[in-house]
Amino acid sequence: MTPLLLANGNPMFGTHDTGIYIFTLDIHYYAIVIVCGMILAACLSALLMKRRNMSPDFIFTLFVFCIPTAIVGARLFSCLTDPALGIKSFFKFPWAGLSITGGVIGGVTAGLVVCLVKKVNFFRAADCVVINILFAQAIGRWGNFFNQEVYGGVVANEALQWFPFSVFIESDGHWHYAFFFYEMAINLVGWALLFTFTWFRKKKPNGVSTLLYFVWYGTVRACMEPLRDPEFILNGGGIMWSELFAILMVGFGVCGILLLLIFNHKKEGAFIGSRYGDPCGITEYLTPYKDDPPYYSKINMMGANYPPKPPKQKKGEKENKK
Repeated sequence: MTPLLLANGNPMFGTHDTGIYIFTLDIHYYAIVIVCGMILAACLSALLMKRRNMSPDFIFTLFVFCIPTAIVGARLFSCLTDPALGIKSFFKFPWAGLSITGGVIGGVTAGLVVCLVKKVNFFRAADCVVINILFAQAIGRWGNFFNQEVYGGVVANEALQWFPFSVFIESDGHWHYAFFFYEMAINLVGWALLFTFTWFRKKKPNGVSTLLYFVWYGTVRACMEPLRDPEFILNGGGIMWSELFAILMVGFGVCGILLLLIFNHKKEGAFIGSRYGDPCGITEYLTPYKDDPPYYSKINMMGANYPPKPPKQKKGEKENKK
């Protein structure tokens, strides 16, 4: 692409192999993809909050605190578990990567703190947000395509040397299994299933969707991690850290779901819903802000109850108002 030039002949905008540049600012495709995934996930989370009787504006508060913490967690996890880095490389962002596992831990922890401070039910908010992390992760995997990383072994059979089954890596001149694409596709399917489940599920208990995310994502990573090229496996101290944490995620998710169902049965007399009172976990409008009353919305599955749907005006009434 021919770059646009300023009056003095210096380039104003252009592209290169790994990204774009604006004046002296170099922006990698990897970063663009990651940011796009974050923004889309935030929009989906706001939509789900509105659906599940919460203030959609709460996503902005979570976004401000959780995204920076997720980036710090991703960087810290990578530096602590990658033998090629070390903690001294923490601030050298352009020369090393980020760990999705660390990002999840950091972001979810920050979300828990924000909900505690704002006195918002964490599980109810997390059900609207955490599952959309899966969508952001699926989109973010395309950053690995632009960076030519996170792939598997060499594909020697020429009949299989086609994308997306395999990907050509310019650095070694060979076709490799496109594991980043496999993971992207599986996570996208998982997100669609969890989003649909959360969109229509109304009964107690809250938190099931969040924990199902850990089960799905942990299972995917546990299966994919050992198949990667050794260059992209975090194995500081001889331990496959991402593999270990993926297994822990699955265990945490399964145990958490069982505990939620047991506690709900003890309190409500049923594993799902309630035999004694309100069977829904989203009847009360949830907002961390003062002077933020509920309002009728076709998206809100409880919106018909409070406040009532405004009555339709007759044609004569509309003309009189004019």
